[in-house]
Amino acid sequence: MAASGRLSADEALREWLDHLAHERRLSPRTLEAYGHIGRLYVGFLQNHRGEGLTLHDLGTVTAAEIRAHLAERRSGDHPLNARSLSQTLAAIRGFHRYLDRRHGVDAPQLALVRGPRVKPSLPRPVTEDQAIGLLQEPDADPDMEPWEAARDRAVLTLLYGCGLRISEGLSLRVRDTPLGDTLRIVGKGSKTRIVPVLPQVRDAVDDYVRLCPWPLEGEQALFRARRGGPLSARQVQATVQRLRGRLGLPASATPHALRHSFATHLLGAGADLRSIQELLGHASLSTTQKYTQVDAAALLNAYQAAHPRR
Repeated sequence: MAASGRLSADEALREWLDHLAHERRLSPRTLEAYGHIGRLYVGFLQNHRGEGLTLHDLGTVTAAEIRAHLAERRSGDHPLNARSLSQTLAAIRGFHRYLDRRHGVDAPQLALVRGPRVKPSLPRPVTEDQAIGLLQEPDADPDMEPWEAARDRAVLTLLYGCGLRISEGLSLRVRDTPLGDTLRIVGKGSKTRIVPVLPQVRDAVDDYVRLCPWPLEGEQALFRARRGGPLSARQVQATVQRLRGRLGLPASATPHALRHSFATHLLGAGADLRSIQELLGHASLSTTQKYTQVDAAALLNAYQAAHPRR
């Protein structure tokens, strides 16, 4: 604390990011996003004031300066939409909360800044038939080797059958196989949850392991790309984009939509919200409650399509 008064704004930013990485244990992707936001924010303030900023200076930031920074982000070379601006402001608030807690440097004018209104978006799941189509389509791809088709089917079956995020599915190691009746997943914020494994999921992963031409050992990534390296999220997204084009599915049919479908279809089958919350690893029940709106909307659409007096 003795040296905190001599910290520059850049050093304070690095300290915050180090805190997020080692104490909060945020994912590398989230850290990259927060670092980008923080560097642009501090850089804007330094340019605006025409001098280097200290930790103390960050406590004197004005509401007008923050609004000017958000306006610049809204109209720059890569303009942000309302949701991204809201996330930017949330990251800036988090940075200043840390400075207040750790160094006693408050920024009172930050409370005067309101973020843009963001219309809550509902999850966009695929139907059961569409989900099954995505799981089966890799086998019909003539450009794929049999082991690659088995891999893609296994990954997508994990997303839909266990409600995993792409990063969670790709985090599996060879030592996790053969899959048992449950799977231990470390999700966002390093929170651990246990998800049940359906026989269909287990069989799909077993088929991939049997056909994979690359040595599969211990701590190595389970899912491999064509040349043997770890399969990336971008490659999974590209695969689903290709599959949905062949199936005539909308752009909303993404790998993450399979996770949404897992939750929505469970809810439609009578599962309770608390159980779905635990299976998805949501920190807040309010996040899971969005699926009740999706299920109600699907019910209304079915009613309107089928009722003879519509």
